[in-house]
Amino acid sequence: MRWREFREQFRRKAAAALELPGEVAFDLPKIIITGNLQVLIENHRGIVAYDQEMVRVLVEAGEVTVSGRNLVIRSIVPEEIVIEGEIREVSFV
Repeated sequence: MRWREFREQFRRKAAAALELPGEVAFDLPKIIITGNLQVLIENHRGIVAYDQEMVRVLVEAGEVTVSGRNLVIRSIVPEEIVIEGEIREVSFV
């Protein structure tokens, strides 16, 4: 078994044994969508691109793209980013 496979298997078993949620154990993004007005993304790595119609956010497994109209970044801190506006689509790239 390769080291990478062993490490991944160990992380999964440890997370299951400790009942840790995926976003904690594997640094996955946690996305909370409130209607079509707000998107909160936890565990982000920064902003890739931003304008009033699209926000691209870097996450561990790639990018999350939020599309819509009149988008604004309401807040950004190391742990989370809040995007508001008329949300039309949230996708993973």
